[in-house]
Amino acid sequence: MVMFSIYILTHNEELDIGACIESALLSDDVIVVDSYSSDRTVEIASRLGVRVVQHAFESHGRQRTWMIEEVPTKHDWAYILEADERLTPQLFAECLEAIKTTEYVGYYVAERVLFMNRWIRNCTQYPRYQLRLFRKDKVWFTDYGHTEREVCDGSTGFLQETYPHYTCSKGLTRWIEKHNRYSTDEAVETLRQLETGTVSWSKLLWGSSEVERRRALKDLSLRLPWRPVLRFIYMYVILKGFLDGQAGFTWCALQAFYEYLILLKVWELKHQPVPSIDELSSSTPVAEKPVENTAISSTLR
Repeated sequence: MVMFSIYILTHNEELDIGACIESALLSDDVIVVDSYSSDRTVEIASRLGVRVVQHAFESHGRQRTWMIEEVPTKHDWAYILEADERLTPQLFAECLEAIKTTEYVGYYVAERVLFMNRWIRNCTQYPRYQLRLFRKDKVWFTDYGHTEREVCDGSTGFLQETYPHYTCSKGLTRWIEKHNRYSTDEAVETLRQLETGTVSWSKLLWGSSEVERRRALKDLSLRLPWRPVLRFIYMYVILKGFLDGQAGFTWCALQAFYEYLILLKVWELKHQPVPSIDELSSSTPVAEKPVENTAISSTLR
């Protein structure tokens, strides 16, 4: 039987990794690529009998490209799973059929966002596609903001089956902490796009796929005023997020909050003063600090 390997990317995923691996064991080659987790992620993965490799995280794009190039697999085709995603038997079966063809080098799969015990169908732009299944010698990844974008040497297709994505499975506090970090990378990418990027109106209006149209919409949204407010209205009203109930309202509010964080950090990058050499040289040397303060700090740590 033609088979594909499965990569699972992890960092401190002890709450999700067990169920994720169990869903992936339909394949005979499952590899956990861990970014030196400090929790029980590696222990749980090892106990479930899958291969585990560790590599220091630099960025999402670099991690994926390193994984493809440096981590050997049994098969030429691979599927990428995040720890809070699952591979369903129906999707697995469709993947097996898809890799029999030579027409495509990769396939996009739509996610089903599960939040507050509900499928958020409307305001998550469903079907929203991600490249998940691909030939290892034909695909690599680059960085874009806090996330990554794929580069494919050949044509790509779309699968009909979807995968569940249990976003916020580790709690709202973890989500907020994570997106606080993400917003910094997004702010840097926003400034770069505003300086050197453009909006592709043809792809926005007549893009050949959801992926093209969504990316063009992203480039346009970076240039709009009142982005947090507009995003909430777009998701809650235009995409009919109100049909998703309380979970939909909360999701839209969180996404608007995320946009506001990005704007704040764009402002910070533009306006926060950078200390001059004179200011740095005039600062109090560490050796001149009072001894008692150092002792107190050491005790608190």
